Amino acid sequence: METSNTIRVTDEIVLPMRELEFEFVRSSGPGGQNVNKVATAVQLRFDAASSEALPDEVRARLLKLAGRRATADGVLILLARRFRTQERNRSDAIARLVALIQQAAEKPKPRLRTKPSRAAKRQRVDEKRRQSKKKQSRKPPSPSDD
Repeated sequence: METSNTIRVTDEIVLPMRELEFEFVRSSGPGGQNVNKVATAVQLRFDAASSEALPDEVRARLLKLAGRRATADGVLILLARRFRTQERNRSDAIARLVALIQQAAEKPKPRLRTKPSRAAKRQRVDEKRRQSKKKQSRKPPSPSDD
């Protein structure tokens, strides 16, 4: 999946490592006193908006999928702090980025428009009638009904 300078995401998409930026920060979680001394959490930055490796439609789907993990400029930021070592967190961040890009690379199936059946229409109208009668029965009688 990963060579020294590229990452194969799909058969068509290969990410160059130079497009990934890693920053090591202090992590919360397990590690005891080590947590306060060593920066083991990894913040991976990937500029999806200007990446040459991504086709336009994949880029658009990726930024939509990323949600709050993407900045307004189209930079994807993933924080990996599950493990106690930098290397494992770095691998985790790359694996999560690859999974996100693979998900974005899948073309969504087009929605086929369908019509409700005649029975479904009838059922809907009957239910509306029942609800209406139920609500009418809850009303107090009006003075003009006497």
